[in-house]
Amino acid sequence: MTRLGLLALATALPGMALAESHMDEGAGGALSYGERPFFLIDAMEDGPLKEELRSCQGQSPESTAFSIAHRGAAMMLPEHTKQSYVAGARQGAGIVECDVTFTADQELVCRHAQNDLATTTDILVTDLAEKCTSGFTPAGEGTDAAAECRTSDITLAEFRELSPKMDASDKSATTPEEFQGGTAAWRTELYVPGAELMTHAESIALIDSLGADFTPELKAPSVEMPYDGFSQEDYAQKMIDEYKEAGIDPSRVWAQSFNLDDIKYWIENEPEFGAQAVYLDDRYEAEDEDEGLIDPMDPSSFKPTMQELADMGVNYIAPPMWMLVTTDDAGEIVASPYAEEAKAAGLEIITWTLERSGPLAEGGGWYFQSVTDVIDDDGDTYAMLDALAQDVGVVGVFSDWPATVTYYANCKGL
Repeated sequence: MTRLGLLALATALPGMALAESHMDEGAGGALSYGERPFFLIDAMEDGPLKEELRSCQGQSPESTAFSIAHRGAAMMLPEHTKQSYVAGARQGAGIVECDVTFTADQELVCRHAQNDLATTTDILVTDLAEKCTSGFTPAGEGTDAAAECRTSDITLAEFRELSPKMDASDKSATTPEEFQGGTAAWRTELYVPGAELMTHAESIALIDSLGADFTPELKAPSVEMPYDGFSQEDYAQKMIDEYKEAGIDPSRVWAQSFNLDDIKYWIENEPEFGAQAVYLDDRYEAEDEDEGLIDPMDPSSFKPTMQELADMGVNYIAPPMWMLVTTDDAGEIVASPYAEEAKAAGLEIITWTLERSGPLAEGGGWYFQSVTDVIDDDGDTYAMLDALAQDVGVVGVFSDWPATVTYYANCKGL
């Protein structure tokens, strides 16, 4: 039984049994770690954790809700596509994420942002480019190439005409065709051909068939709300309604939002789903009347406090990894004051995003910023993961390559 399943307010044991039977015989196929976890283990410094992880090399992969597929398996496959979701489940992710936004006709689709079509699809080299909010602008002296294309610029039928690609752009491009490039060298375009975009409803059917559970994120609209009479509350409700229409038990759904008002809406209006709603914490950069900028190392800056969040009915909080950790005098990665305050208030912690930084030789970048001084190479992926699991006590980790987390969780019995 997974830690996240144990901690869910509604028991997840039936979901795990479903996952095992579906993964044996369903659309996902046999589970596989692939090479990645072993590459990372080999890169680790010698020590007890490396030896423990090495000792598990003969284990058979098992699906675990501790491993969450971030946009599917987005390290190597186009994010939020059928193929990316299948790959995430095949790597043992017990929960798969669809980021949810809407089209011009208010249909829900899976995209990381409402305005990302220029970098995640081929829209700029199709006839639909003329519908983009801001058409392609070539790079010039001192300016980067740019474009903005929103799902709300097109209908669902038009969305289905697009082909997905790796999320990237060539900022030096002088033509829309050149703008299609820019994929990082540590990613790949090998798995782009044939990838398929998905509606939110289609993602529910697919993820269910894979035996995994769901963590949809209600994305902030790029358009002013209400949009053609479609309010923020309508939007939040429609996302939940699609799970109800599909007959999905609320215990299998962890609905997410950076907007605390969305979380409170679900708690009040859809309490079975609201009990597992996940407050994505971006207070490191964003504030409004209800949420203030915070310093993860200074609990006195927290607005609202962790206890105030718990008193609102929030049960799950999900900050980026760096907010949860710091280093001690010995140079070990340990829980931050933010993490300690969340635990003291009884909040369950989920975090993002492992395997998104690329090679870690230069400290890991944004996701590792609070511990960058002790991050030297790719083997430190497991040092970070171990600190998050053992010291912080997270109940789930988003990853762009879920096999890494699955292997660790299986080895540790999570």
